[in-house]
Amino acid sequence: MQLLIYVLVYPFLWFISKLPFRLLYILSDVVYILVYNIFAYRKKVVIDNLRLAFPDYSKSQHEAIAKKFYKHLCDLTLESIKSISMSKEEAKQRFKFEGLSVFSDLEQKNRSAIIILGHYGNWEWIFVLQEFINHKGYGVYKQLKNKYFDKLVKDIRAKYDSYLITTKETVKILEKVNAKGELTVGGFISDQSPKKEKAFHWQDFMGINVPVHTGAEMLSKKLNHAIVFANISKVKRGNYLCKFELITDEPKLYPDYEITDHFLTLLEQQICEEPAYYLWTHKRWKHRKV
Repeated sequence: MQLLIYVLVYPFLWFISKLPFRLLYILSDVVYILVYNIFAYRKKVVIDNLRLAFPDYSKSQHEAIAKKFYKHLCDLTLESIKSISMSKEEAKQRFKFEGLSVFSDLEQKNRSAIIILGHYGNWEWIFVLQEFINHKGYGVYKQLKNKYFDKLVKDIRAKYDSYLITTKETVKILEKVNAKGELTVGGFISDQSPKKEKAFHWQDFMGINVPVHTGAEMLSKKLNHAIVFANISKVKRGNYLCKFELITDEPKLYPDYEITDHFLTLLEQQICEEPAYYLWTHKRWKHRKV
């Protein structure tokens, strides 16, 4: 059944990926009408999240952010599909970087790094970073149930010499390559809501006390890897800028959870500057303390 679904769906995805960007965004506008106005995909979740995060905003302000968010979500979805056939040169033109000296400085010190970021902007295109640095890239992700689509996602990253590793594999693989002395950069999207029973740390996020993931911080201390924050902004449709900021190259000097809390502060600032580009469809605050 998995193969059948893949065989039926992949040609459609490939066709979309071959569309020029001008047509891709026309399609995105059509998808937006369906997703927002007709199917109302997770609209209640989005509005509830916006009310929690921005309690002082009016109903009209929440709705305005929601509309802009859904337009971005449709763009993001089609941009992710575009990755199937997008050339390296096009990716480099559309996803720019600032602060790459962070990695060259770490390379001089023979130090590896962990990039920590949130579901903001277009995190799917950050894999093009491998074209600009010498560290070997590993992205931590949740394995897809369909093994054929899971392989497709991995193959897209592999074009840029960047590799996906599941959450279960992360520690084992990074420990192994670290022991070999390889310079690596691992990517952690760390703003998801962990299972309540497995939460080690609670902290305010957008003014709401919630459980938070601490894996990136704990692994950085275990392996003595630097922690770098990736701030992705949407410059215009189909164009993004990723600014890197070194949080610390001495993680062991920090008390537990201080690095994680600092990451949340940086992410909050990013969201408040332009709320529409955050992933509001996630139930991020479902385990909040009242």
